[in-house]
Amino acid sequence: MFPAVVWLGLIGAFCTTFAFLPQVVKTWRTRHTADISLTMFLLMTAGEVFWLLYGIAIADPPLIIANVVSLGFAGTILFFKIKY
Repeated sequence: MFPAVVWLGLIGAFCTTFAFLPQVVKTWRTRHTADISLTMFLLMTAGEVFWLLYGIAIADPPLIIANVVSLGFAGTILFFKIKY
């Protein structure tokens, strides 16, 4: 079982990570990406990679889990932005 402080991190990670989900769903359905900033999603995806590497380096489960999922979401949006 995780200590209480890890649960705080997991709850925060869940909230910030799944904030991407509505944008992923909308982008997937509409294939419309004109209003999405390519620069923002390039930086966001790069940031997710570095946060994931940091989380792995310090063995922090909330950082690892949140950034794996966030990287998937940001990467999906970035893929559609570049493709369309």
